[in-house]
Amino acid sequence: SPLLLDASTCHTFRMLTWVAAFYLSLFMIASTSVKKVRGLATMTTSPNTKIILHWFRHGDLRLHDNPALVHSCKKLSAASKQSDTYVIPFFCFDPKAFGNDAKSDFGNLKCGPRRAKFITEAVKDLQQNLVKKGSGLLVSHGQEPHEFVSKLVKDLSSESNPSQNPQWTIVCQEEVLKEETEAVRSMQSILPPSAKVQTVWGSTMYELEDLPFGEALGDLPNTFTPFRNKVEKKCEISPPLPTPSKELKAFFPSDGTLLKSMEQYMKPEAFPSLKQLGYNEASVKEASTVDPRGVMEFIGGETAALARVEDYIFTKDRLKIYFDTRNGMLGADYSTKFSPWLAFGCVSPRWIAKECRRYEQERGIQNKSTYWVVFELLWRDYCKFFCLKHGNRVFYPNGILSGTQQQPQTPWKVYQPVLDCWKEGKTGYPLVDANMREMRATGFMSNRGRQNVCSFLCLDLQQDWRHGGDFFETHLLDYDVYSNWYNWCAGAGMTGGRVNRFNIVKQSKDYDQHGDYVRHWLPELKDVPNQFIHEPWKMSQFQQREFGVSLGVDYPHRIQTAAPPSGGRGDDPSNQKRNRGRGRTNRQGNTGNKGESSRKTNSNNRHQKYEMKSLKEAQINIKSGGNGY
Repeated sequence: SPLLLDASTCHTFRMLTWVAAFYLSLFMIASTSVKKVRGLATMTTSPNTKIILHWFRHGDLRLHDNPALVHSCKKLSAASKQSDTYVIPFFCFDPKAFGNDAKSDFGNLKCGPRRAKFITEAVKDLQQNLVKKGSGLLVSHGQEPHEFVSKLVKDLSSESNPSQNPQWTIVCQEEVLKEETEAVRSMQSILPPSAKVQTVWGSTMYELEDLPFGEALGDLPNTFTPFRNKVEKKCEISPPLPTPSKELKAFFPSDGTLLKSMEQYMKPEAFPSLKQLGYNEASVKEASTVDPRGVMEFIGGETAALARVEDYIFTKDRLKIYFDTRNGMLGADYSTKFSPWLAFGCVSPRWIAKECRRYEQERGIQNKSTYWVVFELLWRDYCKFFCLKHGNRVFYPNGILSGTQQQPQTPWKVYQPVLDCWKEGKTGYPLVDANMREMRATGFMSNRGRQNVCSFLCLDLQQDWRHGGDFFETHLLDYDVYSNWYNWCAGAGMTGGRVNRFNIVKQSKDYDQHGDYVRHWLPELKDVPNQFIHEPWKMSQFQQREFGVSLGVDYPHRIQTAAPPSGGRGDDPSNQKRNRGRGRTNRQGNTGNKGESSRKTNSNNRHQKYEMKSLKEAQINIKSGGNGY
């Protein structure tokens, strides 16, 4: 009995008992760890191990409502019952897309430094959010995605005994245009024969499978309105998918060969800087400089995206007046400014639709403004669905008209001095110049501005519209391939629908009545009175001296256009009356007799009346309840 032992013996006995318990606990921990990483520490002898590489791409940098991520979680849950399964999320900064050497066929940067900075912020935020959930994110740069995965697969496979290698699957969001689909094909080409790349539809508000159109969207209308009418009548928006918090904790291995192979891609110091992505000092400085004239500072990531949605809709209570303010050009809150985060999937369009519906229910306000935000998300959907139907034809000089009877007979012009004036904001048309300078300085341009500068380049200057789309691809913070290239293709009249030629002078007076926006971005015109602010070419030499601006010296003479942007022949007011606003135009710039006035800020305008009619017919259906998986 221990009670009969002396103190020294009791102490020895207690020590032996403690040592035995210690080694027993070590054995139990080791057994648990070995079980947890079984097939990782002994990777070459465990063919039952399954590894799902979850490939985050540019369009789904979030955890909430992420269909591809949920798909990976389902595969993990199903496979883990029969084998050791791990999901490894990764993101690659592709050298073909980032850096000063990554250029388009037109010679512009594929991704300007400001957008690159926004994406790095978004990826860093994604990585931090995954770590908080018990997972992680591998981040690679300097090698294409398929090269990174090829190296990872090779590091974790046995050449001498391939039958013992793990089973690989790659899951990513489905994209539909050339570069994005080529990246998937390259990824598939380096995988073992049994491995597959599985793509999952995402990024749109409406599910692809719910659309009331045939296979491959063969009968999708080539214009928006009939598409919208059919979708709103027959389809419902699914609720956002929940963030798979529980499943994310099971994603990552805690140690073993796999973790060791991944460590180099997970260290904080391994996260690439803009310089490491290939940008020179001038580009890095450009990205880090915040122009105080910009509408707001955009910070990449899901965290900032959700905060902006909450701030705009609920905190500032701006949703209820969106329809009336959306055509502004100065300030942070005339529009939602959700677009940069939408472009990179930092926020889901279904999440925004849900929040709009929640606002209607909680605030008791349901009006044209609460509808119009969701309506414009539907426009965004249409861009991707249109690109799915027509594929790479949205990049052709004649768009989807190529090879049809509607194909223009006159080739597009490319005159570099004219293109340079447009790019640099030196056309002599203040509204065009102000918008182009804003984009170059901040990466942002209002929707109103985009329509005007597109119309001016394609229809007034008659320059190859693809140069405009490519320049936007370089500079826009909110660039996404579908919205950008569809809108440029349509703006140039290459989708077969109505061609909207904007009257630049009239648009200037309608949407910048007092010239505040123009003066904001064109300081050389700061003392020009309202009478001349949008038509400085009307100033006499005496007036130029009086207002402190010399045309051709301080501000350029207006550029010669193929058709007068004033809407008629020259500046004859009688012709302007006959041919106001946005009318149907051909490639030679001749405006037909079916012109339609440009949209004003009051309801007397014809297009505004059309919008109001659309509101009466509007019908947005959102499925009630949760969306589990």
